[in-house]
Amino acid sequence: MTEQAAGNELVITRVFDAPRELVYRAFVDPDQIAQWFGPVGFSVPRDTVEVDARSGGYQRFVMVSDADPAMNSPVNARLTEVIENELLVGVEDFQGVSDFSLRLEFHDEGGKTRLVLRQGPYTEEMEGQAREGWGSSFTKLDALLAA
Repeated sequence: MTEQAAGNELVITRVFDAPRELVYRAFVDPDQIAQWFGPVGFSVPRDTVEVDARSGGYQRFVMVSDADPAMNSPVNARLTEVIENELLVGVEDFQGVSDFSLRLEFHDEGGKTRLVLRQGPYTEEMEGQAREGWGSSFTKLDALLAA
């Protein structure tokens, strides 16, 4: 996995050992999102996940702390561009405070998938937290894709 901060934008490139269609599906299938999304120590209750994977659609769910269920973080993204198995672009409303852009590109790498994630803008502190969160989430996604 390569990581860099481009200005205030987080950029992560990671190769998953699974075909592009399976990796893309993990981002749009509510059952799968509930199994992997969120850093270790957080879970996403399946009953909070709603996805309408099309341009003009949405992705909504709530990450809940395993240690303190009262601590949660709602995710509410408006999808602005969707190309099945190739691209998800959207804007996330972060707790009504600010909007973050999110761009996920899914590239075929000979049976594997190279994912390029771009998200921001962030403050330096928030960028580090987001990078760690995605890395931890992707470890859970690796396990789901291997199953």
